[in-house]
Amino acid sequence: MLAAAALAGLAERVVVVERDVLPEGPEPRKGLPQARHAHMLWSGGVRALTELLPGATEALWAAGARRHPVTTDMVVMGPRGWFRRWPESHHVILAGRDLLDATVRAQVLADERVELLDGTEVLGLEGTAEAVTGVRVRSREGDAVRVLRAGLVVDATGRGSRASRWLTELGLPEVERREVDAGLAYASRLYLAPEQARSGYPIVNVQPDPRDARPGRAGFLLPIEEGRWIVTLNGTRGGEPSADAGDFVRFAREELRHPVIGELLERAEPLTDVSYTRATLNRRHFYERMPRWPENFAVLGDALAAYNPLYGHGLAVAAQSAVLLRDVVRRYGWGAAGLARRVQRAVVRPAGAAWDLAIGQDVFYPGATEGGPTVRDRVLSAYVGRLMLTATGNGRIARRVTDVTSLERGAGVLLAPSVLLAAAAGPLKPPLSGPPLTGEELKRVGLQ
Repeated sequence: MLAAAALAGLAERVVVVERDVLPEGPEPRKGLPQARHAHMLWSGGVRALTELLPGATEALWAAGARRHPVTTDMVVMGPRGWFRRWPESHHVILAGRDLLDATVRAQVLADERVELLDGTEVLGLEGTAEAVTGVRVRSREGDAVRVLRAGLVVDATGRGSRASRWLTELGLPEVERREVDAGLAYASRLYLAPEQARSGYPIVNVQPDPRDARPGRAGFLLPIEEGRWIVTLNGTRGGEPSADAGDFVRFAREELRHPVIGELLERAEPLTDVSYTRATLNRRHFYERMPRWPENFAVLGDALAAYNPLYGHGLAVAAQSAVLLRDVVRRYGWGAAGLARRVQRAVVRPAGAAWDLAIGQDVFYPGATEGGPTVRDRVLSAYVGRLMLTATGNGRIARRVTDVTSLERGAGVLLAPSVLLAAAAGPLKPPLSGPPLTGEELKRVGLQ
């Protein structure tokens, strides 16, 4: 939808081809099973969203979405200890994925230049290795295959993208690809927060320590609309959570590095069964390295690079990529030679930044890759680990880290001389002994 919004002001007609029959409002749909898990939109993505759809954030607030300051309203146990709740540096939007999708969809489809063709599947590309001229589509009701002509085809079909196969069918070589699979399994459940905590509560996140020889286990508690908490628990190979609802709270209380999430859930009311998935691997297609690239075709979002959802970057990268799509087309104009190639190289910037953040930890889990971590992976991990330790007790470094994790600035800011010196010196304050929840916050959930 954001890709459609990006192109609506530049083309006479934009057609969104969607396999699902889309609901009118924030309802579940088959093609988005990951919607049952925790989602957040980092401030770098929020900026891109509002640039493409002015008024979108106000519509989300009106629908019940929450704006959470980073790190002021976050209780996070990182790999090297508890982070302090420093003054606001950035923010995230918290909402159920169905609400987020429905709000964006309503705004995009209100533009008469955007047409929705739902209940329709794309079967492949039309054209040659030199230029794509459209796509072959068929209604899911079994209608005859027809060709939809287009001056630009954008693949934003997510993890299930078949773009690499479609390109080889046109005669192009196999694309270079890398996968890093930490073997994570995800279990999520919706809860009604304790009554005194329904008007808002901090994000609570317990992360794994990659230095630990045991499987990595993590948990997120995100306050969303209607006084609810969405809670996602995960674990790597040998440490996976169960799909059994009866084991959900026990896992949170006993298997994570700290029991705080389990203690909070014991005082909340479960609203749903447990949703379970294993589709969490990191996969990146290096389309920008292809020796040849057809005109009039671009790949964005999870179709280009899909990340372990633990890091919450997929939505923000997709939004930033849509802005870059618009900017490149606007700068060079329709029909410019090499336009699609320029788009593909531009969207690597946010995709590559999020990729480095995601695999920096995942590559170290047993079985994540065939050859194990590279020398570059090890050097980066050692430095990032030192930064994370420093950030637990140095607000300036915590701000620089969130500059990068929020996707507002590139990782280069972490290599500035002042940051290197601070990392060498380490944290300025002693480590916290427990989660930095205030007395009032503990009282609101019955823990004090």
